[in-house]
Amino acid sequence: HDEAKKSLELSLRWGQRCVDEHNRLGSTNALFGIIQGSMYPDLRQQSLEGLLDIGFDGYAIGGLSVGEPKDEMIDVLDYLPDDMPADKPRYLMGVGKPEDLVEGVRRGVDMFDCVMPTRNARNGHYFVTGDADNAGVVRIRNSQYRNDEGPLDPECDCYTCQNFSRAYLYHLNKCKEMLG
Repeated sequence: HDEAKKSLELSLRWGQRCVDEHNRLGSTNALFGIIQGSMYPDLRQQSLEGLLDIGFDGYAIGGLSVGEPKDEMIDVLDYLPDDMPADKPRYLMGVGKPEDLVEGVRRGVDMFDCVMPTRNARNGHYFVTGDADNAGVVRIRNSQYRNDEGPLDPECDCYTCQNFSRAYLYHLNKCKEMLG
């Protein structure tokens, strides 16, 4: 707890320096304060209060999605977004799995970023609503899809799932077509 508290205090000093320099330069870019505090609710609250005192355009929840068990991330999301300003963007850093996005939105998070969805797509891994056989991911480069005329996700009503077969997506991906 003591080490996390020291890191938090340093982060708040850096936050103030960032705002001061941002203002000195007359920048019009949005500046986000990053809420730290490890997995300690009291430190997270202290971090948020310190950042609110400094004043930012938005607030990011940092220090999650770095290997902690999912239930610990959910615990933080259960209390923290409620205390964040509703009139400023609330951003959960580094989270990109569909189920994590849903959990974040349920708890009041507005923004996310993560390389995982685009990296997976580049490698032919497509998220689907899922069942026991594919666990929510279709690996379109598998040869089983070469002649599969079924939709990517039969439960989905998006344009791709309604208009293109798994075989066509397999073909696009194998040809390294950017749209595949």
